[in-house]
Amino acid sequence: MEENENIEGDREEIYANAVRAGKRTYFFDVRKTRGEDYYLTITESKRKYNDDGTFFYQKHKIFLYKEDFEKFSNALTDSIKKIISLKNEHEAGMVDKITNNFTDVNFEDLGGDARANGTSTDTE
Repeated sequence: MEENENIEGDREEIYANAVRAGKRTYFFDVRKTRGEDYYLTITESKRKYNDDGTFFYQKHKIFLYKEDFEKFSNALTDSIKKIISLKNEHEAGMVDKITNNFTDVNFEDLGGDARANGTSTDTE
């Protein structure tokens, strides 16, 4: 029975990825709910120091659920494109790189009823 408990406990965390960015680390964790749905947590962790020199980690967490994936992805892509265009960095090809990173995601593959999530399935 102990083995089943480990399997059950391991099922919730599906995927983890960490991105170090200067003094911050961003954690992207895919998890599964008890209802067998997937969601993403994005955690920003920054090392801070107390007055006595000891340190602690200040964390901010965002929970992103599948019904919001497409809207979040679109808004993030648009925001990054805007920053790049404001900085006149088109010559570096950054807009194309950012756009291409998000186009391969098929949100319908994540399960659930696509129509309930506001997407269409006109492939029938």
